[in-house]
Amino acid sequence: MNTRKNSTPGAGRLLQLARPEVGILSAATVALLLAGGLQLLAPQGIRRLMDAVADPVSGRAALDQTVLWLVAIFAITAVFVYLRAFLFTVAGERVVARLRKDLFGAIIRQEVGFFDAERTGELTNRLSADTGVLQNSVTVNVSMAFRALVQGIGSLVVLFITSARLTGIMLSIVPVVAISAVVFARTIRKLAKRTQDALAQATAVAEETIGSVRTVKSFAREVEERARYGGAIDEAYGLGRRVATAYGAFQGFTSFFGYVAVAIVLWYGGRLVLDGEMTVGDLTAYVLYTLSLGVALGTLSGLYGDYNRAIGASHRVFELLDRLPGVLTTTGRTPAGGAGRMALEGVTFAYPTRPDAPVLSGVDVALEPGKVLALVGPSGSGKSTVAQLLMRFYDPSEGRVTLDGVDVRELDTHWLREQIGTVAQEPVLFATSIAENIRYGRPTASQAEVEAAARAANAHGFIAQFPDGYATLVGERGVRLSGGQKQRIA
Repeated sequence: MNTRKNSTPGAGRLLQLARPEVGILSAATVALLLAGGLQLLAPQGIRRLMDAVADPVSGRAALDQTVLWLVAIFAITAVFVYLRAFLFTVAGERVVARLRKDLFGAIIRQEVGFFDAERTGELTNRLSADTGVLQNSVTVNVSMAFRALVQGIGSLVVLFITSARLTGIMLSIVPVVAISAVVFARTIRKLAKRTQDALAQATAVAEETIGSVRTVKSFAREVEERARYGGAIDEAYGLGRRVATAYGAFQGFTSFFGYVAVAIVLWYGGRLVLDGEMTVGDLTAYVLYTLSLGVALGTLSGLYGDYNRAIGASHRVFELLDRLPGVLTTTGRTPAGGAGRMALEGVTFAYPTRPDAPVLSGVDVALEPGKVLALVGPSGSGKSTVAQLLMRFYDPSEGRVTLDGVDVRELDTHWLREQIGTVAQEPVLFATSIAENIRYGRPTASQAEVEAAARAANAHGFIAQFPDGYATLVGERGVRLSGGQKQRIA
């Protein structure tokens, strides 16, 4: 029975992905804080410029000094911006590389029954698309969020210092924007998960069709397969449009209130200038800080939407990472020796995907060392199932499979499978060289042992005729070889 840890994603679970990069992220955060602090000085330079222009006596000298000061600030800021962007991006690449390795490991260690229920295209989509979404969420987006927080908080402090009354009036629209952000986030979270699932379905269709392209062409089904893929893409597109509608509405809504805030600042600030309570430079700097605050809030609202999209995409990733295989392959005994007698004793079995359709019922079979046993029967009678039970691809519903009288469930499954040589009914080769395919069952085999195995399978003759010999690449699933050649190499 499979057990799972809590795979419900949240902010804490997402940030755990970046924990190994805490050193890089800390340095990036320092660079971010320094860059953000320096950027807050720019409006003060603009204020001095505006006041210098209004001073016909000493304004020219102040203007020149202020411009040089601003250029120096901008140059130093650019260095820290580079460091921030570089470090956060590198951390993101490290996170996604590690996540993809961990996710692939989690997928490949699952029992065979898991792959009976899952489609290859969906799993590969999790490895590529979903992990890419998480990459930005735990690094680049965190960088942008920190930058927006520093920018927003710093701007807000300066605004209050400059004019508390004007700032209070401007902030009166914040609750409206905050409520709309919450509603938007809830909508995006639901749609994001459905969109990722739809894209995974489309990827599964494409993988299945391309992988069976010869069958598709043999029956002239290109148009139908294109329509099937198009239908899956249309479903994802429809959901994407709904996301775009929600995103556009939210952006338009917040943009409107942002411009309203600027208009209020200009109106009320203009009155303060006319009353002599502010200078033109003060008002200019205040408007720039208001815009900076608006950009920060807009960035945070957009990142909140991205966060909810990441939550939707991460659900299946964490589910796969947390899933424990039904058959553990590296636990149990590893006998030092034995006769090698295997047996099925009172075995009843039904595939996990078809639990109500038993394939075997009360079967007893013994495989004696040094003897050949052939299972004969019509298609669907369970011959291949017996072979899969011997390799412990599945466990019987009743009875047991034994090796030298020991239930194979008590043995290290990885060790058990290393003791068994197998050639599938449909030979499978990897897209690498002939030698590496032959060596797949025993990676330490020498070239002489590889050639000896090929001679025993009557394959050395045709392999030697290839220009590259044993270094010949066989193509995806051995497509560059004939059916007979694939079988002999397998």
